[in-house]
Amino acid sequence: MKLKNSTTIIYTAVFLLLFSVKIMAQKTTDRPNILFIFSDDHTSQSWGIYGGILEDYVQNTNIKRIANEGAILENVFCTNSICTPSRASVLTGQYSHMNEVYTLSEPLPTGHPNIARELTESGYQTALIGKWHLVKQPEGFDYFNVLPGQGRYWDPILKEKENWEDGYSSAKGKVYKGFSTDVITELTINHLKERDKSKPFMMMCNFKATHEPFEYPERLAHLYKDQDLPEPASLFDFDKSVTGRTFKGQKLENLAERWKQATENPDKFWTSYPGLPYPLDGLDSIAKRKKIYQKFVKDFLRCGAAIDDNIGKLLDYLEEEGIADNTVVVYTADQGYFLGEHGFFDKRLIYEESLQMPFVIRYPKEIKGGKRIDDIILNIDFAALLADYAGIKKPKFVQGESFRENLKGNTPQNWRTQMYYRYWLHTPDRPAHFGIRNERYKLALFYGQPLGKKGTSMETTAPQWEFYDLEKDPKEGYNAIHEAEYALIIKKMKKELVKERKKYKDLDKEYPEMQAIIESEL
Repeated sequence: MKLKNSTTIIYTAVFLLLFSVKIMAQKTTDRPNILFIFSDDHTSQSWGIYGGILEDYVQNTNIKRIANEGAILENVFCTNSICTPSRASVLTGQYSHMNEVYTLSEPLPTGHPNIARELTESGYQTALIGKWHLVKQPEGFDYFNVLPGQGRYWDPILKEKENWEDGYSSAKGKVYKGFSTDVITELTINHLKERDKSKPFMMMCNFKATHEPFEYPERLAHLYKDQDLPEPASLFDFDKSVTGRTFKGQKLENLAERWKQATENPDKFWTSYPGLPYPLDGLDSIAKRKKIYQKFVKDFLRCGAAIDDNIGKLLDYLEEEGIADNTVVVYTADQGYFLGEHGFFDKRLIYEESLQMPFVIRYPKEIKGGKRIDDIILNIDFAALLADYAGIKKPKFVQGESFRENLKGNTPQNWRTQMYYRYWLHTPDRPAHFGIRNERYKLALFYGQPLGKKGTSMETTAPQWEFYDLEKDPKEGYNAIHEAEYALIIKKMKKELVKERKKYKDLDKEYPEMQAIIESEL
């Protein structure tokens, strides 16, 4: 009798153990794959799903495909609108002052925590292919094959662990024939085909496009031929005194000067551009800006169309593999970009066109198709979201929060209603600044100090405030900082700005010059 009972106990124990192992294996298997597609400067105005004057001109079949089967996020913002810092924030879930990537020259510190390492250690296969732009060798990924620095559009050179050297040299890299966006997609799909199918994957597919010089493959050269694109209302903003803006900014004429230099000194200039020479001689200021705008935006949209083509290839691969339903697909860009608004190109600023990160996500198991979400999301939240999908706790180093419930339509009651922004790469025409944006208003202090950061100008500018009512003035055409009707709102927002800086531990204690400014301005 005792033997029978013992046998029963043993069988029961073995059964429970096997059941437990099966459940654990099932949990691992059920964890979704993650395909994170990341472009450079591919601004929301050029996606065709956020409205705007270019909506009917954009080639966006596959961006719409993700959006229609998933969700469009209306208010995703970067915390430092420039390539290298934004990428560091996505990986670490931290503001620049926490991960120490402030401008375009700093690497992530060796051994600094990031979400790739967390997922790798939790059992994910992790890979990064395409643009990296963080100087030193990528850490935390099982595999990487990345462009040196910006890389080039044609016959790109990429570097793996075996031929790595820090910095942006391509001397030890391997040449891949073709157009960069096509090549990076092909490498991504080939790597996924060779994956260990018993494990979930997290793949970062990072395009160089649509970064300047906005190259595009020949198959897209016909787009917008003999066609004029509509112009933004603020295209002819020539004088900052009209709008009350406190700085000059990066004007379209600066881009035209680059075209000229690339034409006259093709062997010495830092890049080449499609469609040169592009003569502008003899034109008045209005006609010249109009002509600059047309070439610039057409090239940009053609470059973006190549991204859309390749997103389609990636989505088709997931469907052919039968894993589309269990794969989280994200498409976003590292920041926004000016397409002639305020007469500008480039990014860097707290203004909406630069601040907003377009973002679509598809996960059929959880996200209802065609959803649009208005919650304020930051790039420091991405790491927390990926951890959430991977079934691991939010890492302690992450300053952001998972927005998985927001995507399901269950926004937490305590979700943020305002965001904090800081840009560090100071130059007199685009001074260093920090600010706060809530659901209606924006307040920024252009403090104008280099603070010893790499690449900054030593020429300081006097502290200046800007304030915008985004309901009455959504295009930020008038700096209302001195309007009496907003005095109480501005006073309150300054207090909220102080709170946000404390919340994220951005206190400038190591900068005496900033302490003096903060004391006088806040």
